[in-house]
Amino acid sequence: MITLFTGYDEEDKKKAQESEGGEEEQKSGFFSRMRQAVTRTRETFSTRINDIVALTREVDESSLEELETALIMSDIGVQTTTEILDALRERARRQAIEGGAELRDLLKTQIRGILEAPMRPVADPSAPPKVTFLVGVNGTGKTTTSGKLAAWYRAQDKTVLLCAADTFRAAAIEQLEVWASRSGVEMIKTRQGGDPAAVLYDAASAAKARNIAELIVDTAGRLHTKSGLMDELDKMRRTASKLIPGAPHEVLLVMDATTGQNGLQQARQFTQSAGATGIVLTKLDGTAKGGIAVAIARELNLPVRFVGVGEQMSDLLEFSPEAFVDALLG
Repeated sequence: MITLFTGYDEEDKKKAQESEGGEEEQKSGFFSRMRQAVTRTRETFSTRINDIVALTREVDESSLEELETALIMSDIGVQTTTEILDALRERARRQAIEGGAELRDLLKTQIRGILEAPMRPVADPSAPPKVTFLVGVNGTGKTTTSGKLAAWYRAQDKTVLLCAADTFRAAAIEQLEVWASRSGVEMIKTRQGGDPAAVLYDAASAAKARNIAELIVDTAGRLHTKSGLMDELDKMRRTASKLIPGAPHEVLLVMDATTGQNGLQQARQFTQSAGATGIVLTKLDGTAKGGIAVAIARELNLPVRFVGVGEQMSDLLEFSPEAFVDALLG
């Protein structure tokens, strides 16, 4: 039996839609929150960079080797670090790099370019709803992110419907109910152990009938090696596309930033199986490995779409390469 959960809370709606008071103030607040989110990474990474900058009068191989170590220690990864250093060496060969300050500016340009390269506009469908699947392994914060994403869209005055398609994990439906209530959105659910494709069918039908702008689907956590669950995800994709042309329009792979390079390897394999179009990087505030965002963009060729920076409803930020690099390197 498919049931509709209504979690409308007028006070939460008001909080989600409150303005911070002007465009400049909002931008300032955003940069401040991004800076706070990468504090642990900046404390280790930026400190090393500052030491290099302070001691470097003329950029030579020794200073570039020190920079290489700093990049790898922040989990940017060997492959991406090598490419950054090769570009800097080529720049130094063509035109001398005048001291540490210029080296920092060139590094910022390199990292920002890597983060921006895979970014592309998310195309809205010709008719609503836009369907977003959240996929990934258990423990990355997928269900929590579904609720936060609903609140993020609500803050933009968009109508949202949540679909509780994680019917395998105990308490996943109840957890999403709490987020639906806090976000002030409705949710379509079924019993634990029910058919995820069936609840998705009902959610897609309801979203179409009510002209809902955003349908967010919380899928079961799975490993790419679990063929049964991957087949279930394929079935859900087929179900969505039959009802809504082009669906799912976004497939966001939720990845735990604290797992660093280990998580990247898992994400690489999962992306090939699940057809991810973007990354949500959770728990960014809890790690010194924030450089993983750069490795994701370069090695997976996927844009980081959102970052999770805390436990509150508003602690999901749309990712900005400019803000990230400025927060990391000042």
